[in-house]
Amino acid sequence: MEIIKTRQRRPGGIKSEVKQKYAHPLQFYSLPPEETISLQEFEEFAVERLKVLKAVETASVRHVRGSTEYVAYLEKEIKNTKFKSLLKVSYGGEVKEDEMDARRLDHISHFILRLAYCRSEDLRRWFLQQELDLFRFRFQRQKKDSHLSFLKINNLGYKPIPDEEKTKVLPYLVACDTPARVEVNEYYKVHFTEALDLVRGKRVYLERGFAFVAQDDLASILLSVYRTRLSHALAVTCRALPHLEEDDRLLPMLCGLSKRYLGQDYNNKKTNVGQITADMIDLLSRTSFPPCMQQLHQGLRSNHHLKHGGRMQYGLFLKGIGLSLDEAMKFWRAEFVKGMDPDKFDKQYSYNIRHNYGKEGKRADYTPYSCMKIIMSNTPGQGDSHGCPFRHCDGDLLRQKLRAQNIAKDAIDEISKFAKEGHYQLACGRYFDASHNISGDNVETSINHPNQYFEESQNIRKDGGKKLNTPNPGRVIRVSASQNSQAVKTASQLTDTQNTGLDEMEDDFPMEELDSMLQETQ
Repeated sequence: MEIIKTRQRRPGGIKSEVKQKYAHPLQFYSLPPEETISLQEFEEFAVERLKVLKAVETASVRHVRGSTEYVAYLEKEIKNTKFKSLLKVSYGGEVKEDEMDARRLDHISHFILRLAYCRSEDLRRWFLQQELDLFRFRFQRQKKDSHLSFLKINNLGYKPIPDEEKTKVLPYLVACDTPARVEVNEYYKVHFTEALDLVRGKRVYLERGFAFVAQDDLASILLSVYRTRLSHALAVTCRALPHLEEDDRLLPMLCGLSKRYLGQDYNNKKTNVGQITADMIDLLSRTSFPPCMQQLHQGLRSNHHLKHGGRMQYGLFLKGIGLSLDEAMKFWRAEFVKGMDPDKFDKQYSYNIRHNYGKEGKRADYTPYSCMKIIMSNTPGQGDSHGCPFRHCDGDLLRQKLRAQNIAKDAIDEISKFAKEGHYQLACGRYFDASHNISGDNVETSINHPNQYFEESQNIRKDGGKKLNTPNPGRVIRVSASQNSQAVKTASQLTDTQNTGLDEMEDDFPMEELDSMLQETQ
């Protein structure tokens, strides 16, 4: 795949070779794309498919695969991407240009993410699972003629059994399924090793080493084929990846895709600057800070110091919620000088604070860390307070901290379950619901960014008459619920010093005092 500056659409409609290449809306992605695309398209295509795969993962966590809620959620999310034309279930006839563009996007974007997600076993496992779920969802939406065409195009050789053979085994088929489904379904005779999932679930009739598979269950066989092919392709791509190391245009982009944050940008919150002062931080940390920032705040208050990783994570978060540079200097100085000489603070630490605000060095306006960056980067070590409590905290210790905050037992169980399964952002979302008295029967809040957590909390405070007067950024972003399940689930436990944050949080605090502070800033 060659990379150039721009790509221009050629007039004259869809070429015959393009129609042949994308003759079916589904494919096994056996052949890589050979056309020329721009670097901008390269990144855009990758991000669009990543949004779809994140939505697939979220749907799998929240709903039963194949259920009405599962299908409805995926349809809604995919309609918000450039893949929306692929939701069409019609097959045959003239293919419109927008649908052909979507098939092209589907083809190219798959191979881009294949490059990005082949680098480690965890990334490969995540990518494989989401691609399989996406294929199942799309295949089950297709009609019978589309199924038959897909089998023919991919030379799979599966053919429906004759009516005479179906009549012969009809009593056995009815024993494995309902009579109504048996009557309307066509059946395929395949070797039992190709339908192990169906055999395991006792959903097929076995005879002399062959399984009789209903057309409704054909997706299970195709998924087995697709899994084998894609697993092999990912391994081959991983071996070829070192050849890309010489291309400094693509490698950084590919390495960053697995950690890509797809939500709102919290870099320049100019409208908030000045509304948050250093005196408010203590109270705000109890009401609207996510657990990761509560932990950092309590670590700072206890030790009068944070290591570099903690200062970066916490300092950029405070910048993002609207703490000005002057107030930030006041806040950090007031705490650090409790354990060191003021001159030492000025010489060793004040530069870093000004640097985060773009006033030193290359004067870059640094962005607050997203959940993905906190989870995947810079694992905390001994004496550190940064990181994600749901990712880096031991399960028993996490439950202990949640109980100390008077979180309900059923919510603690859900949070612990999400954290154990690697869905750290869903765990944070459930914590948000529980700490803000939102019903947890159907988890809806997905947290993708600590500053998003803060603003959502402030929106709820406003609804209850207790809210900072900051602009409404909109509701919770639900594109990416648990991007971090790709991450390795083992990490160094946080020390007692690191984890003092959640233990010392209090549920009762003087809201009137916070309100009066807010009024003074108006």
